[in-house]
Amino acid sequence: MAETDPLVPRALRAPHGATEMEITWGDGRKYAYPHRILRGYCPCAGCQGHGGSIDFQVPGNLELREIEKVGNYALSLVWADGHGSGIYSFRFLRRLGDLLDEHGAAGLEALGTLPRI
Repeated sequence: MAETDPLVPRALRAPHGATEMEITWGDGRKYAYPHRILRGYCPCAGCQGHGGSIDFQVPGNLELREIEKVGNYALSLVWADGHGSGIYSFRFLRRLGDLLDEHGAAGLEALGTLPRI
């Protein structure tokens, strides 16, 4: 994939102690992802089941401890309470960023349900 691919992160910033993670995408768009939104819309089967929509879950611990790249398509996020089974595809993260831009964090949380991407 080319570096200008909008679905490929070009830069990632998640300072220790911060409350949001920033991603700059291949097309130059930059989004700040509040940890509450990332954890609340965790796409893992434990949080969401195995199909259907992705529902906002009142998040547990919001301290992001680890970020690992999964192949060339996703990130794995590990939270301070050990929760780390969510695989956040680049496509999902980009869509989440677009929705944050459109609705803001409070509005996105208020939506409560997102389609699987």
